[in-house]
Amino acid sequence: VQLQASGGGVVQAGESLRLSCAASGRTLRGVAVAWFRQAPGKEREFVAASDRTNAGTSYSKSVKGRFTISRDIAKNTVYLQLNNLKPEDTAVYSCAAGARVITSSLSNEDAYDYWGQGTLVTVSS
Repeated sequence: VQLQASGGGVVQAGESLRLSCAASGRTLRGVAVAWFRQAPGKEREFVAASDRTNAGTSYSKSVKGRFTISRDIAKNTVYLQLNNLKPEDTAVYSCAAGARVITSSLSNEDAYDYWGQGTLVTVSS
């Protein structure tokens, strides 16, 4: 699976962005998908995930209620809607996919087999 992330940019605090992750090589049906982010000087952290059934989602505490993960099977694309952005959301956001990710491992980056390149989100105050 090849993943291509896009949609990053520079926004002001309180504004919104929608990130996209287009997949090729196989369908995203039956695959767990996730977004992780890495801020300058920090380790990569989990942001959001959708399980293999596309019925369950998981979010980090810092983004829950503000970010929404979704997927369009017809377009084979995963989205991350980012609302009410804060300066601390500034990071490189990367998408990931895995066919064997179990629910308890959705936030574990080591559980994912495929990664896209990152897209930079910068939030100014």
